[in-house]
Amino acid sequence: MDTNNKQQAYDTPPLGGRGAHVRAGIVGGAGYTGGEMLRILLNHPDVEIAFVHSSSNAGNHVYDVHTDLFGDTELKFAAELVYNIDVLFLCVGHGDARKFLDTHPIPDQIKVIDLSQDFRLAQSAKHKTKSFVYGLPELNREDIKQAANIANPGCFATCLQLGLLPLASKNLLSNEVHITATTGSTGAGQSLSGTTHFTWRNDNLSVYKAFEHQHLNEVGQSLKQLQPGFDKAINFIPYRGDFTRGIIASMYTDSGLSEAEALKLYQQYYAAHPFTHVTSHDIDLKQVVNTNKCFLQVKKHGDKILIISIIDNLLKGASGQAVQNMNLMFGLDEKAGLRLKATGF
Repeated sequence: MDTNNKQQAYDTPPLGGRGAHVRAGIVGGAGYTGGEMLRILLNHPDVEIAFVHSSSNAGNHVYDVHTDLFGDTELKFAAELVYNIDVLFLCVGHGDARKFLDTHPIPDQIKVIDLSQDFRLAQSAKHKTKSFVYGLPELNREDIKQAANIANPGCFATCLQLGLLPLASKNLLSNEVHITATTGSTGAGQSLSGTTHFTWRNDNLSVYKAFEHQHLNEVGQSLKQLQPGFDKAINFIPYRGDFTRGIIASMYTDSGLSEAEALKLYQQYYAAHPFTHVTSHDIDLKQVVNTNKCFLQVKKHGDKILIISIIDNLLKGASGQAVQNMNLMFGLDEKAGLRLKATGF
Protein backbone atom coordinates (compact mmCIF):
# COMPACT_ATOMS: atom_id res chain seq x y z
CA MET A 1 0.00 0.00 0.00
CA ASP A 2 1.56 3.32 -0.98
CA THR A 3 1.19 6.58 0.88
CA ASN A 4 -1.17 8.07 -1.70
CA ASN A 5 -3.57 5.17 -1.25
CA LYS A 6 -3.26 5.47 2.51
CA GLN A 7 -4.02 9.19 2.30
CA GLN A 8 -7.14 8.43 0.30
CA ALA A 9 -8.14 5.93 2.97
CA TYR A 10 -8.01 8.65 5.60
CA ASP A 11 -10.51 10.70 3.63
CA THR A 12 -13.02 7.86 4.14
CA PRO A 13 -14.94 7.04 7.36
CA PRO A 14 -13.08 6.38 10.64
CA LEU A 15 -10.30 3.81 10.58
CA GLY A 16 -10.25 0.77 12.80
CA GLY A 17 -13.30 2.01 14.63
CA ARG A 18 -11.15 4.74 16.18
CA GLY A 19 -11.04 7.50 13.59
CA ALA A 20 -7.38 8.14 14.42
CA HIS A 21 -4.88 9.39 11.87
CA VAL A 22 -1.28 9.27 13.02
CA ARG A 23 1.40 10.71 10.74
CA ALA A 24 4.74 8.99 11.32
CA GLY A 25 8.30 9.73 10.28
CA ILE A 26 11.14 7.20 10.29
CA VAL A 27 14.80 8.13 10.67
CA GLY A 28 17.28 5.38 9.84
CA GLY A 29 14.91 3.64 7.46
CA ALA A 30 17.57 1.63 5.62
CA GLY A 31 18.56 -0.59 8.55
CA TYR A 32 16.99 -3.74 9.93
CA THR A 33 14.76 -2.01 12.48
CA GLY A 34 13.84 0.68 9.97
CA GLY A 35 12.81 -1.98 7.48
CA GLU A 36 10.68 -3.73 10.07
CA MET A 37 9.10 -0.41 10.99
CA LEU A 38 8.14 0.11 7.35
CA ARG A 39 6.65 -3.37 7.04
CA ILE A 40 4.47 -2.83 10.10
CA LEU A 41 3.37 0.75 9.46
CA LEU A 42 2.54 0.20 5.78
CA ASN A 43 -0.16 -2.19 7.00
CA HIS A 44 -1.20 -0.31 10.13
CA PRO A 45 -4.85 0.77 9.88
CA ASP A 46 -4.36 4.10 11.64
CA VAL A 47 -0.97 5.33 10.42
CA GLU A 48 0.30 7.24 7.41
CA ILE A 49 4.06 7.21 6.77
CA ALA A 50 4.95 10.84 6.08
CA PHE A 51 8.62 10.21 5.26
CA VAL A 52 11.48 7.74 5.59
CA HIS A 53 14.81 9.46 6.16
CA SER A 54 18.10 8.09 4.88
CA SER A 55 20.79 10.47 3.65
CA SER A 56 22.75 7.76 1.84
CA ASN A 57 19.66 6.46 0.02
CA ALA A 58 17.83 9.72 -0.64
CA GLY A 59 15.77 9.55 -3.81
CA ASN A 60 15.79 5.76 -4.01
CA HIS A 61 12.67 3.69 -3.53
CA VAL A 62 12.53 1.92 -0.18
CA TYR A 63 12.21 -1.36 -2.09
CA ASP A 64 15.66 -0.75 -3.58
CA VAL A 65 16.97 -1.51 -0.08
CA HIS A 66 14.15 -3.60 1.41
CA THR A 67 13.55 -5.67 -1.70
CA ASP A 68 10.64 -7.61 -0.19
CA LEU A 69 8.61 -4.37 -0.20
CA PHE A 70 8.59 -4.25 -4.01
CA GLY A 71 4.94 -4.09 -5.01
CA ASP A 72 3.84 -2.85 -1.59
CA THR A 73 4.82 0.82 -1.75
CA GLU A 74 6.26 3.54 -3.97
CA LEU A 75 7.76 5.43 -1.02
CA LYS A 76 11.21 6.91 -1.54
CA PHE A 77 13.88 7.71 1.00
CA ALA A 78 14.17 11.40 1.80
CA ALA A 79 17.15 13.50 2.84
CA GLU A 80 15.02 16.13 4.57
CA LEU A 81 12.79 15.89 7.61
CA VAL A 82 9.11 16.77 7.62
CA TYR A 83 7.75 18.28 10.82
CA ASN A 84 4.01 18.02 10.24
CA ILE A 85 4.03 14.61 11.89
CA ASP A 86 2.74 13.18 15.15
CA VAL A 87 5.49 10.69 15.95
CA LEU A 88 9.10 10.19 14.94
CA PHE A 89 10.78 6.79 15.13
CA LEU A 90 14.56 6.91 15.56
CA CYS A 91 15.81 3.62 14.10
CA VAL A 92 19.48 4.55 14.48
CA GLY A 93 22.53 3.08 16.16
CA HIS A 94 23.52 3.45 19.78
CA GLY A 95 24.87 6.93 20.42
CA ASP A 96 23.40 8.25 17.18
CA ALA A 97 19.96 9.15 18.55
CA ARG A 98 21.37 11.71 20.96
CA LYS A 99 23.60 13.12 18.21
CA PHE A 100 20.61 13.32 15.87
CA LEU A 101 18.54 15.26 18.41
CA ASP A 102 21.52 17.55 19.04
CA THR A 103 21.61 18.54 15.39
CA HIS A 104 17.90 18.24 14.54
CA PRO A 105 15.76 19.93 17.22
CA ILE A 106 12.40 18.15 17.13
CA PRO A 107 9.40 20.23 18.27
CA ASP A 108 8.06 19.03 21.60
CA GLN A 109 4.60 18.38 20.19
CA ILE A 110 6.09 15.55 18.10
CA LYS A 111 6.38 12.33 20.09
CA VAL A 112 9.74 10.57 19.74
CA ILE A 113 10.23 6.80 20.03
CA ASP A 114 13.92 5.98 20.13
CA LEU A 115 15.10 2.44 19.40
CA SER A 116 18.70 3.01 20.48
CA GLN A 117 19.99 2.65 24.03
CA ASP A 118 20.66 6.37 24.44
CA PHE A 119 17.77 7.22 26.80
CA ARG A 120 16.89 3.91 28.49
CA LEU A 121 18.56 4.43 31.84
CA ALA A 122 17.18 6.88 34.39
CA GLN A 123 20.42 8.89 34.51
CA SER A 124 20.30 9.50 30.72
CA ALA A 125 16.54 9.74 30.14
CA LYS A 126 16.52 13.48 29.41
CA HIS A 127 17.59 15.49 26.39
CA LYS A 128 17.12 19.26 26.62
CA THR A 129 13.33 19.66 26.95
CA LYS A 130 12.55 16.01 26.29
CA SER A 131 12.07 13.32 28.94
CA PHE A 132 11.92 9.66 27.95
CA VAL A 133 9.81 6.93 29.55
CA TYR A 134 11.20 3.40 29.46
CA GLY A 135 8.94 1.68 26.98
CA LEU A 136 8.32 -1.84 28.26
CA PRO A 137 4.49 -2.06 28.21
CA GLU A 138 4.42 -5.02 30.59
CA LEU A 139 6.13 -2.81 33.16
CA ASN A 140 5.16 0.80 32.41
CA ARG A 141 1.91 0.70 30.43
CA GLU A 142 0.17 3.57 32.24
CA ASP A 143 3.24 5.81 32.06
CA ILE A 144 3.61 5.01 28.36
CA LYS A 145 0.02 6.12 27.71
CA GLN A 146 0.90 9.57 29.08
CA ALA A 147 4.42 9.78 27.67
CA ALA A 148 5.68 12.37 25.21
CA ASN A 149 8.80 10.35 24.37
CA ILE A 150 9.75 6.68 24.66
CA ALA A 151 13.07 4.88 25.09
CA ASN A 152 12.35 1.53 23.48
CA PRO A 153 13.95 -1.40 25.38
CA GLY A 154 16.78 -3.52 24.05
CA CYS A 155 16.12 -6.96 22.59
CA PHE A 156 17.96 -9.04 25.21
CA ALA A 157 16.62 -6.72 27.91
CA THR A 158 13.03 -7.31 26.78
CA CYS A 159 13.43 -11.08 26.65
CA LEU A 160 15.07 -11.27 30.08
CA GLN A 161 12.80 -8.81 31.86
CA LEU A 162 9.64 -10.56 30.70
CA GLY A 163 11.03 -13.73 32.23
CA LEU A 164 11.72 -12.13 35.62
CA LEU A 165 9.23 -9.31 36.23
CA PRO A 166 6.51 -11.47 37.83
CA LEU A 167 8.93 -12.72 40.48
CA ALA A 168 10.16 -9.19 41.21
CA SER A 169 6.57 -7.93 41.44
CA LYS A 170 6.07 -10.14 44.52
CA ASN A 171 9.57 -9.58 45.99
CA LEU A 172 10.45 -13.18 45.21
CA LEU A 173 13.90 -12.59 43.70
CA SER A 174 15.91 -13.48 46.77
CA ASN A 175 18.83 -15.31 45.13
CA GLU A 176 21.22 -14.98 42.22
CA VAL A 177 19.75 -15.38 38.74
CA HIS A 178 21.53 -17.47 36.12
CA ILE A 179 20.79 -16.79 32.45
CA THR A 180 21.94 -18.22 29.14
CA ALA A 181 20.54 -16.68 25.95
CA THR A 182 21.19 -17.04 22.24
CA THR A 183 20.38 -14.38 19.65
CA GLY A 184 20.20 -14.35 15.88
CA SER A 185 22.63 -12.47 13.67
CA THR A 186 20.24 -9.57 12.97
CA GLY A 187 20.71 -8.53 16.60
CA ALA A 188 24.13 -7.21 15.59
CA GLY A 189 22.67 -4.77 13.07
CA GLN A 190 23.19 -4.44 9.33
CA SER A 191 26.85 -3.40 9.27
CA LEU A 192 29.10 -6.34 8.50
CA SER A 193 31.74 -7.50 10.95
CA GLY A 194 33.84 -10.58 11.44
CA THR A 195 31.21 -12.21 13.64
CA THR A 196 28.22 -11.49 11.35
CA HIS A 197 29.70 -12.86 8.12
CA PHE A 198 27.85 -15.95 6.89
CA THR A 199 31.06 -17.97 6.60
CA TRP A 200 31.84 -17.35 10.28
CA ARG A 201 28.34 -17.45 11.73
CA ASN A 202 26.99 -20.47 9.86
CA ASP A 203 27.34 -23.79 11.75
CA ASN A 204 28.96 -21.85 14.59
CA LEU A 205 28.21 -20.74 18.15
CA SER A 206 30.11 -18.33 20.39
CA VAL A 207 29.90 -16.49 23.70
CA TYR A 208 30.30 -12.72 23.88
CA LYS A 209 30.18 -10.07 26.62
CA ALA A 210 29.79 -12.73 29.33
CA PHE A 211 28.56 -11.16 32.61
CA GLU A 212 29.02 -7.68 31.06
CA HIS A 213 26.31 -7.22 28.43
CA GLN A 214 25.04 -3.64 28.35
CA HIS A 215 21.39 -4.71 28.55
CA LEU A 216 21.97 -5.88 32.12
CA ASN A 217 21.73 -2.24 33.18
CA GLU A 218 18.16 -2.06 31.89
CA VAL A 219 17.24 -5.39 33.46
CA GLY A 220 18.58 -4.37 36.86
CA GLN A 221 16.83 -1.00 36.69
CA SER A 222 13.44 -2.58 35.96
CA LEU A 223 13.76 -5.31 38.58
CA LYS A 224 14.58 -2.70 41.22
CA GLN A 225 11.56 -0.69 40.10
CA LEU A 226 9.35 -3.61 41.18
CA GLN A 227 11.57 -4.97 43.95
CA PRO A 228 13.55 -2.01 45.33
CA GLY A 229 15.76 -4.10 47.57
CA PHE A 230 16.95 -6.45 44.85
CA ASP A 231 20.75 -6.66 45.01
CA LYS A 232 21.60 -10.15 43.79
CA ALA A 233 23.84 -10.98 40.85
CA ILE A 234 22.38 -11.54 37.39
CA ASN A 235 24.80 -13.98 35.79
CA PHE A 236 24.20 -13.57 32.07
CA ILE A 237 25.99 -15.52 29.32
CA PRO A 238 24.93 -14.34 25.82
CA TYR A 239 25.55 -16.49 22.73
CA ARG A 240 25.68 -15.64 19.05
CA GLY A 241 23.48 -18.13 17.20
CA ASP A 242 23.78 -19.36 13.61
CA PHE A 243 20.28 -18.21 12.69
CA THR A 244 19.02 -14.79 11.64
CA ARG A 245 16.09 -13.90 13.93
CA GLY A 246 14.94 -14.57 17.46
CA ILE A 247 16.19 -14.86 21.03
CA ILE A 248 15.80 -17.83 23.33
CA ALA A 249 16.77 -17.31 26.97
CA SER A 250 16.80 -19.82 29.82
CA MET A 251 16.94 -18.41 33.32
CA TYR A 252 16.76 -20.05 36.72
CA THR A 253 16.93 -19.12 40.37
CA ASP A 254 16.11 -20.73 43.72
CA SER A 255 12.43 -20.44 44.59
CA GLY A 256 10.05 -21.78 47.20
CA LEU A 257 7.11 -21.63 44.78
CA SER A 258 5.58 -24.81 43.48
CA GLU A 259 5.22 -25.11 39.72
CA ALA A 260 1.47 -24.52 39.99
CA GLU A 261 2.05 -21.40 42.10
CA ALA A 262 4.66 -20.08 39.69
CA LEU A 263 2.42 -20.65 36.68
CA LYS A 264 -0.45 -18.86 38.41
CA LEU A 265 1.80 -15.93 39.31
CA TYR A 266 3.03 -15.54 35.73
CA GLN A 267 -0.40 -15.97 34.16
CA GLN A 268 -1.93 -13.39 36.49
CA TYR A 269 0.88 -10.89 35.91
CA TYR A 270 0.48 -11.07 32.12
CA ALA A 271 -3.31 -11.52 32.00
CA ALA A 272 -3.86 -7.95 30.75
CA HIS A 273 -0.89 -7.95 28.34
CA PRO A 274 -1.89 -9.17 24.87
CA PHE A 275 1.52 -10.17 23.53
CA THR A 276 3.03 -12.17 26.42
CA HIS A 277 1.78 -15.70 26.94
CA VAL A 278 2.66 -18.25 29.63
CA THR A 279 2.69 -22.04 29.40
CA SER A 280 4.20 -25.12 31.05
CA HIS A 281 4.63 -26.78 27.64
CA ASP A 282 7.82 -26.78 25.57
CA ILE A 283 8.27 -23.74 23.34
CA ASP A 284 10.47 -23.00 20.32
CA LEU A 285 11.57 -19.92 18.39
CA LYS A 286 9.45 -20.57 15.29
CA GLN A 287 6.37 -19.88 17.41
CA VAL A 288 7.34 -16.22 17.84
CA VAL A 289 9.63 -15.29 14.93
CA ASN A 290 7.96 -12.64 12.74
CA THR A 291 5.55 -11.72 15.56
CA ASN A 292 5.40 -9.25 18.45
CA LYS A 293 4.81 -12.08 20.93
CA CYS A 294 6.79 -13.32 23.89
CA PHE A 295 6.22 -16.92 25.00
CA LEU A 296 7.25 -17.93 28.51
CA GLN A 297 7.61 -21.50 29.71
CA VAL A 298 7.64 -21.92 33.49
CA LYS A 299 8.86 -25.15 35.12
CA LYS A 300 10.05 -26.23 38.55
CA HIS A 301 13.11 -28.47 39.00
CA GLY A 302 13.85 -29.29 42.60
CA ASP A 303 14.27 -26.00 44.46
CA LYS A 304 14.82 -24.03 41.26
CA ILE A 305 12.33 -22.27 39.01
CA LEU A 306 13.23 -22.39 35.30
CA ILE A 307 11.85 -19.80 32.90
CA ILE A 308 12.33 -20.04 29.14
CA SER A 309 11.62 -16.78 27.28
CA ILE A 310 11.45 -16.42 23.50
CA ILE A 311 10.93 -13.35 21.29
CA ASP A 312 11.73 -12.04 17.82
CA ASN A 313 14.62 -9.63 18.42
CA LEU A 314 13.55 -7.29 15.59
CA LEU A 315 9.86 -7.14 16.54
CA LYS A 316 9.05 -7.58 20.24
CA GLY A 317 12.72 -6.75 20.79
CA ALA A 318 12.65 -3.59 18.66
CA SER A 319 10.25 -2.30 15.98
CA GLY A 320 7.14 -4.25 16.99
CA GLN A 321 7.42 -3.07 20.56
CA ALA A 322 7.97 0.49 19.32
CA VAL A 323 4.67 0.32 17.41
CA GLN A 324 3.00 -1.23 20.47
CA ASN A 325 4.21 1.81 22.42
CA MET A 326 2.92 4.16 19.73
CA ASN A 327 -0.49 2.50 19.90
CA LEU A 328 -0.62 3.07 23.65
CA MET A 329 0.56 6.68 23.37
CA PHE A 330 -2.16 7.57 20.84
CA GLY A 331 -4.98 5.63 22.45
CA LEU A 332 -5.17 3.07 19.64
CA ASP A 333 -5.87 -0.63 19.91
CA GLU A 334 -2.65 -1.97 21.45
CA LYS A 335 -2.54 -4.79 18.88
CA ALA A 336 -3.20 -2.58 15.84
CA GLY A 337 -0.80 -3.42 13.01
CA LEU A 338 0.77 -6.19 15.09
CA ARG A 339 -1.44 -9.19 14.34
CA LEU A 340 1.45 -10.92 12.61
CA LYS A 341 1.91 -14.49 11.47
CA ALA A 342 4.65 -16.67 12.91
CA THR A 343 6.83 -18.89 10.74
CA GLY A 344 5.54 -22.31 11.77
CA PHE A 345 7.57 -24.26 9.21
